[in-house]
Amino acid sequence: MRTFVGIDLGSTTTKAVLMDENMEVLGRGITNSRSNYGTASAVAKHEALVNARFSLLRRGIARLPLLAGREEAFLSDLERGFRLEQFLDELEDLEETCIAATRSGRFVGREKAVADALEETFRRVRREAPALFEPGARRKSDFFRDIAGSLFMGHAEEVAKEAGLPYDLLLNVYDKSIIEVENRPPADDIAPKFLRALDRLAASSDVAGAADALKAPVREALEIPLEETYLVGTGYGRVTLPFSKEHIRSEILCHGLGAHIMYPETRTVLDIGGQDTKAIQVDKNGIVENFQMNDRCAAGCGRYLGYIADEMNMGLHELGPMAMKATRTVRINSTCTVFAGAELRDRLALGEKREDIMAGLHRAIILRAMSILSRSGGVQDQFTFTGGVAKNEAAVRELKNLIRENYGERVININPDSIYTGALGAAAFARRAVEN
Repeated sequence: MRTFVGIDLGSTTTKAVLMDENMEVLGRGITNSRSNYGTASAVAKHEALVNARFSLLRRGIARLPLLAGREEAFLSDLERGFRLEQFLDELEDLEETCIAATRSGRFVGREKAVADALEETFRRVRREAPALFEPGARRKSDFFRDIAGSLFMGHAEEVAKEAGLPYDLLLNVYDKSIIEVENRPPADDIAPKFLRALDRLAASSDVAGAADALKAPVREALEIPLEETYLVGTGYGRVTLPFSKEHIRSEILCHGLGAHIMYPETRTVLDIGGQDTKAIQVDKNGIVENFQMNDRCAAGCGRYLGYIADEMNMGLHELGPMAMKATRTVRINSTCTVFAGAELRDRLALGEKREDIMAGLHRAIILRAMSILSRSGGVQDQFTFTGGVAKNEAAVRELKNLIRENYGERVININPDSIYTGALGAAAFARRAVEN
């Protein structure tokens, strides 16, 4: 099967989309961006390939009477099992890297004590890990670095205290090792993880005893050849992607085309990413007619919200729900990341409620985006909102209100997979490159 790959290297996350010859999306993958852009691209593409195998498996099990009416539940359970196997494999690599670091000569006289403490810490992490992949489990992140770091720090301090070692010693070994592990390209062979996940699922669910029947479609899905016919890269870090120039397209073109593929009637696109805001006007074919971007400052973008979350000691995903609880909107004078912390603390000191401050912050962000939209040519019908901030319900609410106030009623599209819009457009350009 011929496939076309689009990779969008953003400032905070790198996304990949795998498309077939019929422009159907087979798989999507995402990872946190890092200093090694080549590895970030490889990991995102690997995740898209894994996701594509699940798409192919969905087709294969549709004909199994054994799973009649339970296909999605089975696939969901299998994916959680696969992610657990994937996590445990990476965790083993991380532990081996940490233990190897104790033999570097930096821990003279304490090598065994540090190694023993690390082994005990990882033993406790492995014991806790399965619960994070149970149905309904809540995780602040799906990225290995974040999950492993949270679990490691949660146990290392206690282990260090029991061993009579400084906690910072273990943390330093972890910090150096996670960078090394994170910058290794992913292993290509995913079949063993699929099969281990299936065995784990079959032994603990109502499909027990049916593992052999289920392994056949799993193996079929894994054996379908996926030929990478052409690849196009885009995004914030596209100039550093390990591709030749003919394999690179601007993020404006990719986001415009990606939004058009999702919603063919789209005429205006707003993308708020980690470090920039883009307002794009496209024609009926998804070709860019005009665009505007924010200046070099990342004010009002995803990184600004991340900074606010850190200041509030909250998860980024918690900001929107908090703002939705507001009874009034506090006026925020600046969306500058440098001064955001100071203004936030001033507002709290004046007795303003946190939820009202959050509502004001979200309004300030969207007001800035509206200014960029205005300079690009305004809001036409239909309007598509993309990027990570499109998942923030408070930002969406303010955007809808301000569009209605300034432009009247407009059809506003927000796709659950909008964070992949740039990668989707890049994959479409890859397909066009072969066609032409």
